[in-house]
Amino acid sequence: MSDIPKTKLKERLYSLDTLRGFDMLWIIGGGALIEKLSEYTGWGWLEPFANQMHHSSWVGFHFEDLIFPLFMFISGVAIPYALISKKEKGVAKTDLYKKIFRRMVLLVVFGFIYNGMLRDGWENLRYASVLGQIGIAYFFAALIVINTHSVKTRIYWAVGILAGIAAIQLLVPVPGHGAGVLTAEGSVNSWIDQHFLPGRLHQKITDPEGLLCIVSATSVTLMGAIFGTIIRRKEVDMMRKTTILLTAGAGLIIIALALSPVYPIIKKLWTVPFNILAAGISAVLLGVFYFIIDVKQKRNWILFFQVIGLNSITIYMGKRVIDFMHASVFLMGWTRPVFGDFSGVILMATYIALEWAFLYYLYKNKIFLRV
Repeated sequence: MSDIPKTKLKERLYSLDTLRGFDMLWIIGGGALIEKLSEYTGWGWLEPFANQMHHSSWVGFHFEDLIFPLFMFISGVAIPYALISKKEKGVAKTDLYKKIFRRMVLLVVFGFIYNGMLRDGWENLRYASVLGQIGIAYFFAALIVINTHSVKTRIYWAVGILAGIAAIQLLVPVPGHGAGVLTAEGSVNSWIDQHFLPGRLHQKITDPEGLLCIVSATSVTLMGAIFGTIIRRKEVDMMRKTTILLTAGAGLIIIALALSPVYPIIKKLWTVPFNILAAGISAVLLGVFYFIIDVKQKRNWILFFQVIGLNSITIYMGKRVIDFMHASVFLMGWTRPVFGDFSGVILMATYIALEWAFLYYLYKNKIFLRV
C-alpha cells in the first residue's frame, strides 16, 4: 500500500520517501509524544510545540492541520514518477486509467474498513474517510496529469479548481443562511454533505472529508503533481529545482495569508486559502528535504523516516488493527510505579518504537504493500 512508485532507482526521490516518513511520524505518535513531554516535564519551551499538535478549532492553522494535506501533496509529487514514466514508455492510457481507478477503489474500501465496516457493519457507517479522500483526489489529479502535457496547463487546472471552490463557498446561497457563510452550520460544504453524503457525518452536521472537501483537496494533490513534474525534468538543474520549490512555496504562503482576512483559512472546510497555504508549506518542506538529501546527498540520517515512509498506509491501517499500546504497556508498564507520571512519556516512546520495529521488519524483508 506504499505510495512509492515502481520506478528505477535513478528516478527514486529519496527526499520524497523521507518527507513522507516525517509526515507519518506525527500521525503514528510523534505528536502525542511531544504533548506528553510537555505535560510531564514542565519544560516551558515545549508548550508552544505541544499546542501545535492539535487541529485549529475552526479558523486558523496549526502544524497538525498540515499533516493530511502534506500527505496528499506528496502523493501528487509521486504521480509523474508513477504514471508519466509509464506513459513515456508507451503504456496505453486505458491501462493507466485502470491503475488509478483500482487505487481509488481500494483506498475508499480501506477507508470504510478503517471507519469500522468490518467491526460494526454498514449501519451508521461513516462513508467519508482520510483514505477515501486521498484515493479520489489522486484519481482526478492523475487524470488531469495523464491528459495534459505541460506544467502551464496543469497550473490552469489547479487555478480552475480553486476558483470553482471559491465561487461555490462564497457565492452559492445556503437555505436559511445565505452565501459566503463559512461556519459548520451555514457552509455550503455542510449543506452538500447533509443532502448528498450517505452515512454518518464525522461532526454530525459537517464532515472534514466530505464531498466538496474532496473536490477542493484535489487541488493540493494536483499542485504536488505540478512540482513533481518540475523535479523530474532532467534538463533542469537540481539547484534550480530547489529554488523553484522554495520560492514558489513561499509565494503560495504569501498569497494564502493575503487572502485570509477576507477568505479565512479553515481546514475543516478545505477553503482555498487553506489549500494554498498547505501546498506552499509542503513545497518549502520538500525543497528543504530535496536540497539536503538529493542535491547534497546527505543521507546518513534518513533511514528512520524512510522505514516509515515506504509503508505509510500500511502503518496507518496497521495501528488501527494492532494494539501497539497494549504491547507497550506489557513491556514497560513496570515504569509506572518507578517513574510516576513520566512513565507516560516512556510508554509513548515505546509505542512508537514498536511501530517502527514492525515497519523495519517489513523493510528488511522487502515487503512493501502497494495500492
